[in-house]
Amino acid sequence: MSTLQDELREHHERALIIDFGSQVTKLIARRLRESGVYCEVHPYNKVDNDFLDSFAPQAIILSGGPSSVATAKSPRAPQHVFDFGVPVLGICYGQQTMCEQLGGKVEAGDTREFGRADIEIVSDSPLFEGVALPGETLRVWMSHGDRVSKLPQGFEVIAKSDGAPLAATADETRHYYSVQFHPEVVHTPAGADILRNFTHRIAGMKGDWTMKAFREEAIAKVREQVGDGKVICGLSGGVDSSVVAVLLHEAIGDQLTCVYVDTGMMRKGESEQVISLFSKHYNMNLVHVDAGEEFLSLLEGVDDPEKKRKIIGGTFIDIFEREAKKIGGAKFLAQGTLYPDVIESVSFDGGPSVTIKSHHNVGGLPERMDMALVEPLRELFKDEVRALGQELGLHKDFVERHPFPGPGLAIRCPGVITGEKLDALREADAIYLDEIRKAGLYNEIWQAFAVILPVKTVGVMGDSRTYEHVLALRAVTSTDGMTADYYPFEHDFLARTATRIINEVRGVNRVVYDVTSKPPGTIEWE
Repeated sequence: MSTLQDELREHHERALIIDFGSQVTKLIARRLRESGVYCEVHPYNKVDNDFLDSFAPQAIILSGGPSSVATAKSPRAPQHVFDFGVPVLGICYGQQTMCEQLGGKVEAGDTREFGRADIEIVSDSPLFEGVALPGETLRVWMSHGDRVSKLPQGFEVIAKSDGAPLAATADETRHYYSVQFHPEVVHTPAGADILRNFTHRIAGMKGDWTMKAFREEAIAKVREQVGDGKVICGLSGGVDSSVVAVLLHEAIGDQLTCVYVDTGMMRKGESEQVISLFSKHYNMNLVHVDAGEEFLSLLEGVDDPEKKRKIIGGTFIDIFEREAKKIGGAKFLAQGTLYPDVIESVSFDGGPSVTIKSHHNVGGLPERMDMALVEPLRELFKDEVRALGQELGLHKDFVERHPFPGPGLAIRCPGVITGEKLDALREADAIYLDEIRKAGLYNEIWQAFAVILPVKTVGVMGDSRTYEHVLALRAVTSTDGMTADYYPFEHDFLARTATRIINEVRGVNRVVYDVTSKPPGTIEWE
């Protein structure tokens, strides 16, 4: 049986991104998808002649990476890439290995460039068409030490900078292009236009990747995979699992049963919203498990954040498995696996991936439950999941909600967790988000939440001394959660929000605002 990935490759134009280990390779894919181009990311050492012939890309992009082409056994692109007859774009390390492999030369630069830089366009090229003319400058983002010092035969310079005289080059006859900067990051303002010029103007792609087409193809594949079998979906109330549930319900109707485990650590009103939306509005088979007391009893006295995560994740699995046995007869387990998960599970050099935190999900269930996985979102990025949710009829306000961690409010309650602290945190968080929405700031912020600290301070309320909790507010801007900066609220907003929280939330007498970026901090506190 063919996979959904096979169907997407067959029915859509496609670009191949060959990964050399850059931390931002997946951003290349996001930019291409945003312009309607279906693409996949594959490690350089997994792309052989047979794969290229089978995948049959209309365009190929070589990513950046941490290696130096001057180092023995450093990564190289398969020679078949340059013989395949389609346009090729090399980015940063991709530029360097392209030029080295085609007869040019790369050397350590006298001047390193890290961060923002200006390049000057020096000749006409379709790569910069509609972006900048010869003699004009572009702001870009550089991150390199090595640089191309000698071009291969047939190449010419199309842009330069002080630190990279060959900042962009082209062999217009063979449709080979290379750039030393990173067009995929937001710090290169015209980067998306440059990538679109490569795929649409140079490679002649039309951009036929749409959520409407994906929806139809995904539903057809689910029906083919599942047949008349039963499917169980772990519904967390988050965007990913919600979109999976709605897509599967459209595909197979009553063959789907969703299990919603209320851990007692959800946001205010969230459980009621999930139950109403899925059991009443969508009329799905929904099992609601109120397990708040069970989770709290197991977490009693635990203050280590990693232990909290493991207890919550393990208990969730136990409860989910228990409920699945009650349902009986299910052959399939649905999960909200996304494409970044797929990319990150295979390191570009074949080495092991590193787990930074344990995550609350159902990733450990398949072996224990002897069920086949249904993962209809595994070809999508987060922003595409949101677009698919709207295509499926989920309200925009629902699919554009800020990310919420699997362990819920447990990791926004540093130290020992108690019901009293969770209640205060729930109320404060609701007030904070309400003020953000009233100010019209919700969609400007990547994520905003409150944290109740394991610290008490002296206060004066109603002419009486108080000794109550400190609450921290956190709000960040980001494009993908990999890096983030704090949101610069006006002081009036912070003062108004702090006043409401202190007046309305019992047990809190002081509010602070977290202005730490990521790095060095993380977005969440635990």
